[in-house]
Amino acid sequence: MTTNNILSLPFRKSVQLSLSSSLRQYISKKYDQHPDMFRHDLEVIDSLRRDAINTREPHSTGIRKLQTYAAQLVWMSGKFPIDIGVDFTWYPALGYHTEHPLVQNNLQYELLNILYNLAALYSQLAISSNRSDTKGLKAAASFFSQAAGVLSHMKKEVLPELRMTNPPDDMDEATLEALTQLFLAQSQECFWQKAVMDQYKDASIAKLAARVSDLYNLAVEAAMQSEAISSAWIHHMSAKHHHFAAAAQYRAACDCLEKKRYGEEVARLKDAVNCVTEGLKECKGGYISKAVVDDLHGLKKRVEEDLKRAEKDNDIIYLQIVPPKPELKILERANMAVASVPSQVAKPYEYFGDHAEFGPALFTKLVPFSVHVAVSIYEERRDRLVNNNIIAELETMTDRLHEILSSLYLPGSLQALEKPLGLPGTLVQHAEEIRQADALNKLQRGFADVEKLCASDKAVFEEGKALLAAEEEEDHALRLKYGTQRWARPESRADPSHDGGAKLWNHAGDIDGYFASSMSSDAVVREKFAAVKETLAILAGPDRGMMDYIPNSRRTEIPELLKPAIGRLRGVYNDVLRLESRRRKRIESLRARSRADDIKGDIMAEAARLERTYPNTPIVPAHFEGFFDKRLDSLYESELEALEKEQADQEKIMSEIQRANRDFESQKKVIGESGNREREKALQKLDNAYYKYKEIVSNIEVGRKFYNDLSRIVEQFRNQARSWVNERRQEARMLEDELAMPPLASLSMRSSQPQSPPPQAYQSPAPSSYYMQSPQRQPFRAPAVHSPPVEAQIQSWADNVPQQQPKPMPPIPSMQGTWIPNMGIKFSEAGAGGSGGSPGQGQQQGGGSSSGPVRGTWDPNSGIRFG
Repeated sequence: MTTNNILSLPFRKSVQLSLSSSLRQYISKKYDQHPDMFRHDLEVIDSLRRDAINTREPHSTGIRKLQTYAAQLVWMSGKFPIDIGVDFTWYPALGYHTEHPLVQNNLQYELLNILYNLAALYSQLAISSNRSDTKGLKAAASFFSQAAGVLSHMKKEVLPELRMTNPPDDMDEATLEALTQLFLAQSQECFWQKAVMDQYKDASIAKLAARVSDLYNLAVEAAMQSEAISSAWIHHMSAKHHHFAAAAQYRAACDCLEKKRYGEEVARLKDAVNCVTEGLKECKGGYISKAVVDDLHGLKKRVEEDLKRAEKDNDIIYLQIVPPKPELKILERANMAVASVPSQVAKPYEYFGDHAEFGPALFTKLVPFSVHVAVSIYEERRDRLVNNNIIAELETMTDRLHEILSSLYLPGSLQALEKPLGLPGTLVQHAEEIRQADALNKLQRGFADVEKLCASDKAVFEEGKALLAAEEEEDHALRLKYGTQRWARPESRADPSHDGGAKLWNHAGDIDGYFASSMSSDAVVREKFAAVKETLAILAGPDRGMMDYIPNSRRTEIPELLKPAIGRLRGVYNDVLRLESRRRKRIESLRARSRADDIKGDIMAEAARLERTYPNTPIVPAHFEGFFDKRLDSLYESELEALEKEQADQEKIMSEIQRANRDFESQKKVIGESGNREREKALQKLDNAYYKYKEIVSNIEVGRKFYNDLSRIVEQFRNQARSWVNERRQEARMLEDELAMPPLASLSMRSSQPQSPPPQAYQSPAPSSYYMQSPQRQPFRAPAVHSPPVEAQIQSWADNVPQQQPKPMPPIPSMQGTWIPNMGIKFSEAGAGGSGGSPGQGQQQGGGSSSGPVRGTWDPNSGIRFG
């Protein structure tokens, strides 16, 4: 431990690497611009990083180096993704693994480390300030406040964007919070020291000291949740917490003395003694620096002297009632320390420019990565609009059209009359398409692919569920073993942490629902296929097979009376075919337009406009929302509006074909035409099978896309489950180790039996000399800290301190027969050379001895002796 009475943060260390070469390679692969355009920027970023990681001395010139590189990293995060292929290597500064580096391909990880070193530099500058004068104290307080501000900024702004499952131990949320509160406490301590130096009123100094104690206590509470804060630091902060609690009560007692509240003065001084005694308990084990120990001993000595004087004065002169601790008014707080985030860290964009503090921003001509993200967002939104809102609606209308035609036995009824022998032309075309597509094998392969994808997704999902179930079983067994009172952590399904058990089990239920729905849909599609499989086999076979399947009509001539009805129905049916053909071409054209819709050039121009308009604002995809809406409206709004007209046209033509079909069927009944019914059914069945094949192909593609999308979901679920289960198992092992530890009392390295104090020389019988307080033997304590409440009980932190007992009276040396009242009266059997009689009942009680005859002047206080 340092001999200083305040702490500073050590620097994290890194290794040299060529950031420019990795950036050059990334630009070459991922961007449409040549890396040579940014040759100067690549050289500068290497220089900035070199200067930043070599800043390891507490000098003010290092602040700008770290701030500049951090600002450029923030700017670059808008130009590049978080993983740019650079393995940033950093060694921890705190904890038990400082020799083991952590390597991450993460731009935010690099930024977090640079800001960490900036906070370390501020803290070291604070310690190196001359705190023996008010100017140096103000500088130290400012540096500590800025260190706390940088750490707070890291916790709130950078850490959530880190995208690491487990951040480094010395930069996780608990550690950053502990360090923030520590530096705020030390900043407040500088204000307290300045107030003492400037001789402020005791009441004001007490308010400052009470707030110092609160902040140290907050730091201890957060540090207990950290894996990186050492026991030495925790003991230091706890000792300071008690020290300033005592200092606050001492100053409050001084204020009471000035205001003649002598009874309250005594009460507060007693509590100050208790608090400083608690602080001294933290000094066992040699964890705390000599400066802190000396401060505690000095304060204790001063407080005890004042308490002795105050008690004597109050007992003899003032006779005021000493209030108990619960009746003491809680001390007020005066907070001077605030986490101050430097504006260069909070708003780095304001410091970029040709003549600004950080110089020009690097890679300004590079298309920002957010633009690439925006392009992806636009393409996804465009495809969703075109496929789901337009094409899907058109296909739904076409499916509805085919359902109505099938219910009217069209075109089978027409073909049976128009082509009473042989195969109709449209049927031959459909059969040829089926053969070329190898329809049956294509569908079988599609079903096999869907099954394979489903099984793969299911296996990954079941692996994740098995991990959760195994962890739940382990937790249940441990809960039964130790009992719910001792095994106090949340149950597996109730763990409320981020990506914890509650969220994961709910997510598992959702995924189960996805599988149930998709497998039900798969079964429906298979039923569709089973219903048309035989008919498709006929279509896929030779023409002779279809001719054998379709019976010929017995009448080969069309009756004259039926020809007008057939003509009208044929005309309307041809309109339906033209409508379907036009719709199919429209869908193909729409897909082609969607594929040709390249937004890159326009969005780059829009990004350049935004950068010119808002030079200090990072470009994010949300800035392009208005641009997206305007472009989509201009290109596809007309297609959306045309859907209503398309629906109206279909309703009109369906009404016409239904009317024409009714006339056709009525005319057939009038002339008694019924010999073509079997041919009609056969033709219609083949025609329906063709359209059902088209529908099944579409269903299979939807299923394939669904399981591909689901694979990403289940893989993410499995990874989250694995990470959480590992954390829970580690937590369980630590908790088991704690529960298996023997009681702390059994760890005592010294005897708990009281020992008699060593003999002391006789002193003059002043009233207080016989009742000196004896030090209490305390058992050996493991280096753990038990923090009291922050504010409510500042005067009672030593509630559990055992009551001090009067010190045993020291033995009194032989005093040539002087009689003591405790001895009573003894009649001695005189003897010249002995004590006479039995050696000593009264002598032992009085603590004296006699070695010869009593001679000299008689003392009235000694009583009467005969002998």
